[in-house]
Amino acid sequence: MARPTNKQDLTIAANNQFNKLWNLIDSIPEEKQQAVFSFEDRDRNLRDVLVHLYEWHQLLINWICSNRAGNATNFLPDPYNWRTYPQMNVEFWKKHQTTPLKEAVVLLKKSHADVMKLIDSFTDEELYTKKHFLWTGTSNLGSYCVSSTSSHYDWAMKKIKKHIKS
Repeated sequence: MARPTNKQDLTIAANNQFNKLWNLIDSIPEEKQQAVFSFEDRDRNLRDVLVHLYEWHQLLINWICSNRAGNATNFLPDPYNWRTYPQMNVEFWKKHQTTPLKEAVVLLKKSHADVMKLIDSFTDEELYTKKHFLWTGTSNLGSYCVSSTSSHYDWAMKKIKKHIKS
C-alpha cells in the first residue's frame, strides 16, 4: 500500500489498517490473546502492543492540541528525542503492566476514534504541505498522522502474526 499523500487516502489507510488489526485480533483464540510472546523483549503480549499504539496516539493528540492552543510542544516529550525514544517506549510498557487486556482494547479503540476526529479537522493543505505549521519542522502533519496510525498498525499486525505462528 502506498503511503497516503492526501487526507482522503490517510483516512482510508488508517481505518482500513485499524479494521485489519481488529479482524486479526478477533481471529485469535482467547487463550492465545492472553499468552506471552515467545520472541519479544519489550512488548510481551497483545496488551503491550495495544497500549503501545494507544500511547503513540496520545503523543499525537497531545502534540497537536498543545500546538494548536499556542503552546509550542515537541512531538516527543522531554527528555526524549528521536535517538532516545526506545527508552520512552519502555516507560510506556512499564506504565501499563497492570492494565488489563480488555481495558487496553477500550483505550485503543477510543484513541483511534479521537485521532480520526482530529485528522478530520484539518484540510488537505494543512496535512500535506511541508512546513505549513512551524511545529512540524521540515515535515508535514500528515506524515506524523500516518506514522501514528496505519504504519503503526502494520507494525502491530506483524508482531501479532509472529505470535500466532509461534
